[in-house]
Amino acid sequence: MKAIEVSHLIKEFGPLTALNDISFSVSEGETFGFLGPNGAGKTTTIRILTGVSRPTSGTATIFGHDIERDTIAARQSMGIVSENSNVYDDLTAWQNMIFSAELYQVGRKEREKKTNELLKKFELYERRNDKAHGFSKGMKRRLTLAMGLVNSPRLLFLDEPTSGLDVQSNLIIRDVVADLVKEHVTVFLTTHNIEEANIMCDRVAIINKGNIVAIDAPESLKKTIQSVQSIEISFDYNSADQLEELSRLSMVNEAQKAGDKFKLYTEDPSEVINAVMAYAHAHNLKILSITTLGPSLEDVFIKLTGLQRTGEKIHAID
Repeated sequence: MKAIEVSHLIKEFGPLTALNDISFSVSEGETFGFLGPNGAGKTTTIRILTGVSRPTSGTATIFGHDIERDTIAARQSMGIVSENSNVYDDLTAWQNMIFSAELYQVGRKEREKKTNELLKKFELYERRNDKAHGFSKGMKRRLTLAMGLVNSPRLLFLDEPTSGLDVQSNLIIRDVVADLVKEHVTVFLTTHNIEEANIMCDRVAIINKGNIVAIDAPESLKKTIQSVQSIEISFDYNSADQLEELSRLSMVNEAQKAGDKFKLYTEDPSEVINAVMAYAHAHNLKILSITTLGPSLEDVFIKLTGLQRTGEKIHAID
């Protein structure tokens, strides 16, 4: 049985089509990433899958339960962690957990056991009697995730789980998700952090303008655009003109500055390496490092969505 089965889902808001006939499935125990730019349809999809919003047409099932016709049964097997922490500031960490357990109709004995267990797992037990208004953003995010797990869900919806968090909270959340996977919990993850999806997800769906443009394992997606290869190089001396000069080298499609390095996108890495060596010699530069890179998941995302890279960059001039 599939954890999630979506068939020909359409969602319209007046003249706007937010979801345009999308279909996909998520296997039980799979960590499934849902990537897309703002306004792509990620939130609309989650709202439908969690029973908050109704589709215009099409169907969605959770462990075989139709989310429209059998909403209660479908929602009993899921935990939901929204992008914004739904913590009550005037309640303690313990009270927030117990309240969440009551909403999920977890029995008294079990909810106290789960609350103890989860607060320890998320390193919040020592602060269990403190009101949440004094918690940092990372602590609130961890508490939100703990609240979403209090009913021991078979399926967990995670909306931007590590957005803007400190390193400690980020690592704790990733470790907990890894533990959930070992317990065969299905995780549906939406994120803007493409590297996070690359590390955590078995498969990734990329959605853009209401359409799913690709679904596959991260490594398989990278192989679909082998033409987007790159050379990463650093010199012993950097100048303001280097980015533009490198962008004009033979076979360079795009040049981008990345910290103290330059990233040159090309379909012919060997040709570009020869050009870079000649450039360094002509300008009396010492090459400190040079690396050939295959396409990244970010490259796939940009190519399939048509987005532009952010940061300092320049396109090669034909």
